[in-house]
Amino acid sequence: MKRVLLLGGTGAMGVYLVETLRELEYEVFVTSRHARVGAPGVTYLQGNAHDLGFVQTCARTVCPSAIVDFMIYTTESFRERVHALLSLSEHYLFLSSYRVYAETVPLRETSPRLLDVCQEADYLRTDEYALTKARQEDLLRQAGRHTHWTILRPGITFSKARFQLGTLEANTLCWRSLHGFPVALPREMLDCQTTLTWGRDVAKMIARLVLNPKAYGEAFTTASAEHHTWRDIAALYAETIGTCLREVSLEDYIRIMGGVYQIRFDRLFNRVIDNRKVLAATGLSQTDFTPLAEALPRELVAFRGNPTYAYGVADGNARQDRLLGGYKAFFSLHGRQRWDYLQTRWPWFGGSLVLRAGRKALRLMCGGAR
Repeated sequence: MKRVLLLGGTGAMGVYLVETLRELEYEVFVTSRHARVGAPGVTYLQGNAHDLGFVQTCARTVCPSAIVDFMIYTTESFRERVHALLSLSEHYLFLSSYRVYAETVPLRETSPRLLDVCQEADYLRTDEYALTKARQEDLLRQAGRHTHWTILRPGITFSKARFQLGTLEANTLCWRSLHGFPVALPREMLDCQTTLTWGRDVAKMIARLVLNPKAYGEAFTTASAEHHTWRDIAALYAETIGTCLREVSLEDYIRIMGGVYQIRFDRLFNRVIDNRKVLAATGLSQTDFTPLAEALPRELVAFRGNPTYAYGVADGNARQDRLLGGYKAFFSLHGRQRWDYLQTRWPWFGGSLVLRAGRKALRLMCGGAR
């Protein structure tokens, strides 16, 4: 039985990739910072996969035929380890992103990348996510001329506790929806086309690229070809978890919510994907994927029954309240979250000597939680 090692494979795509690989009769090993209970054919290896020594130890123990790498690296960190990662298995699959592409309709693997065509010097001097991934793709190509590697460029993926609407994540979008608070997005973004793909469907594609000779030395956009406007997607959220959408100006949204490069170089682009290359390599067809109108509500209903958030909910909700006016979210937060909310909602708050002196009293009022 072939073995596959997933580095950081516990997220939106990884949880379904584990299931799919098992269905295809692979033995699966997954690194995780936290202890997890395995299952038949699935073993979790506790440790930090950013530690190359830990990864090398895992590889010596497991002897994987393939490695799927979900980890997020800085460009320099990836430069330091790319040769080592390529040496640990027969096939190394690197998770890049569809965000590397400049605006082209439809997106194909041959479409120009932002790194190669963008003329904005200030942006190019950053290591923003789209540029980071493109630079790491280049490092992989340079290092792996004679080894088996594959670049995976998933689009926006939803799954379990991972949901997005524009630039809003579950800890803002779903939290506010389930508490009856509105969310704001700029009207310019709402009318852009985008592609959301269910994590299970992305896993179908990735699993069939593992140890697939057609995948060696190639890049694939692992996404559905189905596309919708953000406004249409917001309607699905409204029908399922009661999301109430408010339109605001793009200028105000960027000023308060931030994320200007993600907005300008992705969410304001029309993202329509031509996925024929990955379908040809895997033998799948578009009909093998679950329509968004079925898959997204299915995951949202499950989430509504057990809402767990990957990280704190104070910051994004404070910014949304600043944008829309009011401070409703404050009263639904607890403990340290309230303090974090106040510092984000009113930026001068954290710098006030008087209010800083009252922090201990506020914590006590909020139940003493940190």
